[in-house]
Amino acid sequence: MQSKAKTVKEYIEELPEDKKTAIKAVRKVILENLPKGYEETMGYGMMGYVVPLSRYPEGYLGRKDEPLPYIGLASQKNHFSLYLMNVYGDKDVEAWFKKAFQDAGKKLDMGKSCVRFRELDDLPLEVIGKVVAMTSVDELIENYKKRKGDR
Repeated sequence: MQSKAKTVKEYIEELPEDKKTAIKAVRKVILENLPKGYEETMGYGMMGYVVPLSRYPEGYLGRKDEPLPYIGLASQKNHFSLYLMNVYGDKDVEAWFKKAFQDAGKKLDMGKSCVRFRELDDLPLEVIGKVVAMTSVDELIENYKKRKGDR
């Protein structure tokens, strides 16, 4: 379910009470660990953490009006989604993340970049904080350029 909220505050306010706690907790971990240079925004109907266009004006997929995404966080109908582009775009980070998730005793439900969880307790917040902190803006841009063939 995509939100029409224009701001993160509006997004959180429109959530049912039982979903606000988890979203606020994950957002807090993201903000506490987010490397300098990323910006919190709304996009694709969810909260996002992106490389600002002022830093990477080429834009995501060559769209000059769309910032390069790093993290997305959303409340869906039956679960929450946490999109981690550094896990998707870097095999070393992916391997570390999967092992850390397992070592934390949690069951990982993940697509290419999307970690799905039903309750806050399903997510090892310490692992999330570490993976958020792992990739600087410069590293994300370089990994993105390599994946799409620019050097």
